[in-house]
Amino acid sequence: MLLPLLVAMVSCNGIFGGIYDHVSPTEDSFFGFIEEDSDGQGGLIYLFLNVYERWTYIDFHNQTIDTLGMHDGEPAHWDVAMHRYDARTNGGAVAATPYSDLAFSTDATLVDGLDYVADVDSQVVVDISQMMDGILGYEAASVNPVLSHWMDVDLGTMPPVYTPAGTAYVVQMADGTRVALIFEKYMNEQNVKGYVTIRYRYPV
Repeated sequence: MLLPLLVAMVSCNGIFGGIYDHVSPTEDSFFGFIEEDSDGQGGLIYLFLNVYERWTYIDFHNQTIDTLGMHDGEPAHWDVAMHRYDARTNGGAVAATPYSDLAFSTDATLVDGLDYVADVDSQVVVDISQMMDGILGYEAASVNPVLSHWMDVDLGTMPPVYTPAGTAYVVQMADGTRVALIFEKYMNEQNVKGYVTIRYRYPV
């Protein structure tokens, strides 16, 4: 479905981040679970999220990453899926914390007391081919309204202003286990957007 850009800015604020970047993952980098903490309960994930026609699925249980087209189905096992700056869960819920690191994740009482929010029906951008005419293409998708705010994109100026929330989140997954995570970077060393690093602790 194609909608005028100005209408979309009002109804779907924050999901267009980086629409002016058109790059391919040609750099010699390894994407996925790239670093493990010394205790084996966390580490670093590196993702390439600059393609609008696909979702990237993260499985924290098995430490795997799958990237599939919008209509290619889903992996058998996954916990969190990312699409540009959109995020959703696999039957889970997400809470934002007042923290900017993951040290809180060792406090079970604090983690239990957070306000967890489930996914909601929404739309995501899938087609920017007519962007210069003020039109973007959308597709219906569930998103998590909490986790999808890890990046604020201000379209009031051109080019847009990107502001990472710097917030630590807790994802409560369908089986009741939880992962704490924070988005550390959204650009590579060449300052190209869409290269995202996530620090995580699992389980918490």
